[in-house]
Amino acid sequence: MLQLSATEKGKNTMDSVLVVEDDMDIATLIQVNLAELGLSLEHHADGQTGLNAALNQSFSLVLLDVMLPTLGGLDICRKLRERKPEQAILMLTAKDSETDRVLGLELGADDYMTKPFSIRELQARVRAQIRKVNVLKNAHQHQLEPSGIIESGSIKIIKDTREVFQQGKPVELTATEFDLLFHLMQHPNQVFSRAQLLESVWGYQHCGYEHTVNSHINRLRSKIENDATQPDYVQTVWGVGYKFNKQQG
Repeated sequence: MLQLSATEKGKNTMDSVLVVEDDMDIATLIQVNLAELGLSLEHHADGQTGLNAALNQSFSLVLLDVMLPTLGGLDICRKLRERKPEQAILMLTAKDSETDRVLGLELGADDYMTKPFSIRELQARVRAQIRKVNVLKNAHQHQLEPSGIIESGSIKIIKDTREVFQQGKPVELTATEFDLLFHLMQHPNQVFSRAQLLESVWGYQHCGYEHTVNSHINRLRSKIENDATQPDYVQTVWGVGYKFNKQQG
């Protein structure tokens, strides 16, 4: 296990990243460049020990390779999402493995990157995920009074406490799923392309990552729609993108 910290540079190390990657060259490259962001890094090259670390410690973000010894990244993602639904997960996949990318997102990954990747893009993706985590953390720590409430039909969303209710019952969303739903509900009946949603919700716009949006829309529908195959709220506008269909309460 390798550990890097930016403490000696005087930077804020409150945010930590777990890197689960068995290629030591890639793992070292990731750690060195993320340490520049003032992050605390922990690395495991084995899938099972990586999962144990993720379950028993607190990390702002888990950076997870798909192909790992003893336990694959997809299995780790599934187990981690079951036990820690709010954990931010960014998956690393092979360039030609579209199946792994789609499966990772469907299992609960917040985002993915394909190898080889640019360091600047990696840093931007990590910063975007950690921003979401910190917003969620602040909402929980300060126990804010509910405000920024939006209601449509049987769905109620509270911005400050980041709570969602369907027919009065709480709905458990990941940080990214919440941000996606809130953005759509803020702009009822407005159609957004996948590229626009990537930029507004994920914080970047990059050709080739439309699967990120598609998979999150599918997961969101499975949690808030009565019938995900015939959605009443999050609807597809064919050839364009998605919209939130505003309904009367």
